[in-house]
Amino acid sequence: MRRVDVAVIGAGSAGLAAFDEARKTTRRVLLIHDGPDGTTCARVGCMPSKALIQIASDFHRRHALSAEGIAGARGLRVDGRAVMRRVRFLRDGFTAGPAAKVAALGRCALAGHARFIEPTVLQVGARTIRAESVVVAVGSRPIVPAAWEALRPDLVTSDQLFELETLPASMAVLGLGGIGVEMAQALARLGVRVVGIGRSRFLGVLSDPDVNRRMTELLGLELRLWLGSDGKVESSGGRLKASAAGRAATLDKILASLGRRPNVAGLDLKNLGLPLSADGLPDFDPATRQVGTLPVFIAGDAGADRPVLHEALESGRVAGFNAAARRPKRFSRHVPLDILFCDPNIAVVGSPWSSLKGRGVRVGRFDFRRQGRAVLQSRAEGLLNVYGDPRTGRLLGAELAAPGGEHLAQLLASALQRRLTVFQALAAPVYHPTLEEGLRDALRDLARKIR
Repeated sequence: MRRVDVAVIGAGSAGLAAFDEARKTTRRVLLIHDGPDGTTCARVGCMPSKALIQIASDFHRRHALSAEGIAGARGLRVDGRAVMRRVRFLRDGFTAGPAAKVAALGRCALAGHARFIEPTVLQVGARTIRAESVVVAVGSRPIVPAAWEALRPDLVTSDQLFELETLPASMAVLGLGGIGVEMAQALARLGVRVVGIGRSRFLGVLSDPDVNRRMTELLGLELRLWLGSDGKVESSGGRLKASAAGRAATLDKILASLGRRPNVAGLDLKNLGLPLSADGLPDFDPATRQVGTLPVFIAGDAGADRPVLHEALESGRVAGFNAAARRPKRFSRHVPLDILFCDPNIAVVGSPWSSLKGRGVRVGRFDFRRQGRAVLQSRAEGLLNVYGDPRTGRLLGAELAAPGGEHLAQLLASALQRRLTVFQALAAPVYHPTLEEGLRDALRDLARKIR
């Protein structure tokens, strides 16, 4: 039996962060890893998806060139095989770093599938590990209904999408959350005939009806959208058929983008002796990451609470710190921040509209159709809504679909993290001409309504 102070299960972003944090306190930390090299973000998530989006954006830009006096754009074409090779080349570069880090750990890393025998006893193959505390950071996997498994390999998830040798001629994207919206638009811009099917009428992370309406109009110009109904897929005459609410289309491929679930199957979490949720998880404290009073901590996507990279890193650091500490400490969480890299960017910062409506909050608005820098960039489209407390003027949240929205959202997140009022936020300088002037004007509109 091997004894360690902290055992970390999983070598993704959260697991590596937990390992590094625990090692600041004790050198007796063991990283147990099982599965493909590289983090979810680098291998099948953030980075390969952004590579595909960038290529699609570069090609889509051709539509604005003739108006700028640049001729010959109509001759541009997409080589699907070359596109996918480029995406994988970039992806492999990003995965090399985390894989090399694990390989360099030597005896501090152990390859194999871990399962709980007791809360502090793990079985990894033929080896038994007794730890003073354990961090569970096993990530997540895409959801695929069992009835759809027979449609493979023509049905893919985001985990398989970037392994396609070339771009398909047509594809249905089932599920229009963050990944679905991003990939549906990118594929459509690269010439794939795309049908986007979503159970909700809201796109991505949006809940503000005005912002969602604008984004739906814009995305609907690039691909077919079937919103507000469940999608059905089946094999018909050797091809795939997708249908929803009386509409149907025959397609070459289907991307199942129905979300992800914690990758805890086979961990035998039942041996913790606590009730488990439908996802197979025990309750844990988000501020400490601790499971009840056990010396077990959950980090990253395994917790299924905020499945984005910066939250995975932060929860990993908290879990690693507390796993190595004598007494767990509570940590404040970041202001919620979700960004989709579609065009225009979608973002939700702080409290979404769904949690604020009916509470008398004030809304500052700005329409990017008249924004100077956006006009110059041929990107004059989108809407930004900022929410504020009518009594104190404190910023509460925002939803947007706007050009440069990734940067506007970062500024808003910083302001909310510092608990600024709209008046304090307006005290900062804004350069001209920038897209940030749109954020300033939305804040001005909010300030007028609070006064």
